[in-house]
Amino acid sequence: MRRHLTFLQRARFSTFHFNQTKSNLNPNPTTLQVPKMAPLNAASEAAIARLRNYVPPPTQYDMLPLSRRAAVLILLFADAKGDLKVVVTMRAKTLSSYAGDAALPGGRADFPTETAFQTARREASEEIGLADINQKLPPPFRVEHLCEMPTNLAKTELVVRPCVALLHGYDPQTGLSADPEESLIPILDAREVAAVFTAPLEGFLKSRLDGREDWYRVHQFFVHQNDQIYRIFGMTARIIVDAARVAYAREPEFEHNSHFGDEEMIAKLRRMGRLSAVRKASDELTRETMQKAAKLS
Repeated sequence: MRRHLTFLQRARFSTFHFNQTKSNLNPNPTTLQVPKMAPLNAASEAAIARLRNYVPPPTQYDMLPLSRRAAVLILLFADAKGDLKVVVTMRAKTLSSYAGDAALPGGRADFPTETAFQTARREASEEIGLADINQKLPPPFRVEHLCEMPTNLAKTELVVRPCVALLHGYDPQTGLSADPEESLIPILDAREVAAVFTAPLEGFLKSRLDGREDWYRVHQFFVHQNDQIYRIFGMTARIIVDAARVAYAREPEFEHNSHFGDEEMIAKLRRMGRLSAVRKASDELTRETMQKAAKLS
């Protein structure tokens, strides 16, 4: 992602594109000269290793009707210092739900046999132009799937499976190295995405936030980038916090839910007859419903 918010606004492109300028494009693709990517630093290497080794608990995701399933992509990459950053989008203000909010690339499952990673990659392809799971990025870039996180529950009674991936900018076979922030330009679907920005993953464990409690614990993070201020809150913030907890093997500096995701609550809501195949526009979890479900043994 480039630091300047001059993203190409086109509908449904399927791949990232190099910023092909005279300064970084060589006619010979085997000697493509682009800004070099710093290797992962020691802390980031350890964080990625923990995510690779993470095994989530049994999930309710595959037991749910197709109409209730969604997945998001937590796409990580190393910045110039080797620190991990996460890609976040701003939803278009014209959308019917969560308009103008910060979100991870993702969306609803398309067919019953589609895996969470397939859903997340397909939606990321549609929204920001990242190559989908069946396509390749231009060298030296590649996407490594690291792990899935416990499923989360949206207020709209949609269940969301976070999928963590690492965008590599180094090809050991060719020796090519590139910085994603300098060399890749997201191709946005302007109908769904207004902007793309990045945030330091470890920052989601630090106390630079305002928070409040409701039936659902809410955290807010404010990311300053290119004279813009982006607010990350709600379920999106919670998902990234959980990924950071696994990656850095420590708890946040602020009060938070001790459990990961909402697998137990999802199971209880299913027992109550919620989360059925028929979704209604009026579906929204209330405090009373959550309290009733929580009392189930």
